[in-house]
Amino acid sequence: MPRCDHEEADTRIVVHLKDALDKGCTNCLVRTVDTDVVAILIGKYHSLTSQHQMAAIWVAFGTGKNFMYLDINAICHALGKDRSTALPMFHSFTGCDTTSAFFGKGKKSAWEAWNAYVEVTEAFNNFMNHPYMTVTVNCKQFQLLERFTVIIYNKTSNLDSVNEARRELFSQKNRPMEKIPPTQEALLQHTLRAVYQAGIWATSDQCEQKPPTPEGFGWTLESATKTWRPVWSNLPVASQACSELVKCGCKSATCGGRCSCKKAQWKCTELCSCQCE
Repeated sequence: MPRCDHEEADTRIVVHLKDALDKGCTNCLVRTVDTDVVAILIGKYHSLTSQHQMAAIWVAFGTGKNFMYLDINAICHALGKDRSTALPMFHSFTGCDTTSAFFGKGKKSAWEAWNAYVEVTEAFNNFMNHPYMTVTVNCKQFQLLERFTVIIYNKTSNLDSVNEARRELFSQKNRPMEKIPPTQEALLQHTLRAVYQAGIWATSDQCEQKPPTPEGFGWTLESATKTWRPVWSNLPVASQACSELVKCGCKSATCGGRCSCKKAQWKCTELCSCQCE
């Protein structure tokens, strides 16, 4: 085999699988307990079988009572080419070994959101077909992911902006902070980390990946410890930006003198029950 510069066994498996197929193997079994490996194999299935039409790829997954054999061919045929190729980016965006998941939102919630908003498949595939591509809040791919994130938290919402969805869910539907979407800035940093990881998976069939530095992809290098730290957001922390969060429960259109907002010398906001401006 040619020299391989992969740091992770997850992607190195694909190099060995491709080498086995190139040398005439048709039935291949991968043994793993890592969901990331399954997502990678599904994502690379159509690329591998385009050169090896007779390939049959299986995964021996899990341990003990949870052990099972996964037929990658059957899974990919059921999903279709677009979804199969997009799956690694979906997996990275919704939480994997190196990227965080949305709080309280597991794969089931994310999969239901994908079913409700299939348009996001275009963004997932774009990132897989163009590894490490530049992402900004104004690019089409990020806007699709932003809308997808809104749907994860509220499937009936017609909003495209996570900031607007945060305001609506928090002020009008009384959702706690833990159950509203991240800010657009935090989502951008999360997307950058997901794109970086998906880029590594997208090039997993290449012996030499030569990935770029994680700096600028939602990570920063701590000079003191020489370790990589995630950049959660470039916005100020809410507890520092807002010294006090006050709301009143006035039922009338105008507040009385005993209103908690008046006492704090604050103007009423959308959190308040009244209609003061």
